[in-house]
Amino acid sequence: MIIVIGKSGQLAKALVAVNTTHQLLCLGRDDIELTSPDNIQATLLSYHPSAIINASAYTAVDKAESEPEQAYALNELSVANLAEYCVANGVHLVHVSTDYVFDGQKGSPYTVDDIYGPHSVYGKSKMAGEQAILGLDKLSACIIRTSWVYSEYGQNFVKTMLRLMQEKPQLGVIDDQIGSPTSAKALARACLYAASNSVQGVHHFTDAGVASWYDFAVAIQQAAVEKGLLTKSIPISPIPTSAYPTPAKRPAYSVLDKSTLQSQFNGLQPVHWQQELATVIDELK
Repeated sequence: MIIVIGKSGQLAKALVAVNTTHQLLCLGRDDIELTSPDNIQATLLSYHPSAIINASAYTAVDKAESEPEQAYALNELSVANLAEYCVANGVHLVHVSTDYVFDGQKGSPYTVDDIYGPHSVYGKSKMAGEQAILGLDKLSACIIRTSWVYSEYGQNFVKTMLRLMQEKPQLGVIDDQIGSPTSAKALARACLYAASNSVQGVHHFTDAGVASWYDFAVAIQQAAVEKGLLTKSIPISPIPTSAYPTPAKRPAYSVLDKSTLQSQFNGLQPVHWQQELATVIDELK
């Protein structure tokens, strides 16, 4: 059995949607108290999982700036508790992390060995979670860093853009932050592979290709109009980050190098983000 920590988030829902061969059980906040090692032990021991996928995180990037305790409780303390349970019980752990652990100043794709440099509370708390895992001996674990995750589930950039494109006469979207959009279902498949094959180490997974948020928004509108999800196009203008200040600083460039996938994930080949986007638009339609 593979236990998924998280029930309501888009990754947990994507894991359930793409799973075809594994026995999966999703545990939400009402099922397990991640800040309590005793509760984790009592809850998980009854299921005897072979692997745990941690799809739970504090992801409200701007809100984390004013709620650091809550961010660290879920992104560091809970991760450390899960990792310690896995060491004690010989369970493989798959943990999902983020491009926000880097500073965004490199200008070329970040490798798995590049040094940390988070700017935000969110990024720092996710870094702390990674370090809690990497600091434990005898832990069988895989950390998968990803970026710009979206799906037909929950709240995300694609669904926000579609709503605004229906409500607004025009939009301005940031064009000086560069990364790789990632379909939650594609990420879910990578997580399931890592869990079922006990992949170890730090790896990067995103969809193929690179885009700015502006590029992504333009593609969303084009695909939605073509597929009849939107009835008309509106003007979309590129704007600098400075024109849209936020409490948390975002990495300007956070493309992730995925070269370890070839050797560790049996050649798992990410699909281009525009192709994955078309699939999600179809699902939303």
